Order: sequence, then structure tokens, then C-alpha cells
Amino acid sequence: MDEREVLTWQGFGDMSARLAGEIRADGFVPDAVLGIARGGLFLAGSLAYLLGVKSVFLINVEFYTGVDQRLAEPIILPPQLSMHDIADMNLLIADDVADTGATLALVRDLCRSHARHTRSAVLYEKPVSVVRCDYVGSRTDRWIVFPWTDRDG
Repeated sequence: MDEREVLTWQGFGDMSARLAGEIRADGFVPDAVLGIARGGLFLAGSLAYLLGVKSVFLINVEFYTGVDQRLAEPIILPPQLSMHDIADMNLLIADDVADTGATLALVRDLCRSHARHTRSAVLYEKPVSVVRCDYVGSRTDRWIVFPWTDRDG
């Protein structure tokens, strides 16, 4: 049995479209999408287009330093997100995966005190995640190979 979950570009497009449909059906209308760099940038851009959202922001967080190697705690790297920019917005936070959930929890907690409402969307959520995301493409406990990290194709 393969221990990896492989997401293709086609699968990414399909999953993004399904997530956008769930967000619309839920009645959440984001004023801005915040992508967690690096993996969340792809989903943030895709959801922004699919939902017709013009404002897209970036927050750069380092947690993983290698395959299954991480820092003790996630840290925010420059450039810093201006909290003034997201003040009183409906903010959709996008990332590729909620693995431990620590990165998403850090970003969500930081933004909650400034944005009007925050919701989170991820392509994948792991069972061990400390964050339960609002919109989830798929749940898995396997290692995920994303099309933007797969060097073989």
C-alpha cells in the first residue's frame, strides 16, 4: 500500500472548485483571501478567482524544515502582514494542509482580533490537527505529494 496521497493539478482544480462551491453554499462572502506561504498560495489564488475576490494577502510562516521535520513552534517570517489591511474584513484563510494545525492556529488567532470574521479552507486536514477547518477538500493521515512539490511531474 502506498503511504502517500498524490494530488495532481487536475485534482487540485477539482478540489478548489468544490471548496469554492461549499463556501458559496455556506453563505460566507470573503472580502479577502489570506494565503499561508508557501503551499497555501496556490489555494488562495484559486479560491480568490473562483469566488471573485480581488484582495489577496500573504503571510509567510515557517514550521517545516524538511520531510517530517519541524521547528518547535511555527514562526512568522517577513514580509509581515499588516493587521490594518484586514481590519473589519470577512477573511478566508487558505493553506494546503492542516497537518498538526499549529501554523493555521497561529495565523487564525493572530487574525481573529482584527478581522470581522475568519474562516479557514484547506486542501487536506489530518486527524491530528488541533484546528478543525471550516472547509476541507479531503481528510487523510497519509503524507501528501502536491503537484507544486512533485519533482517527477
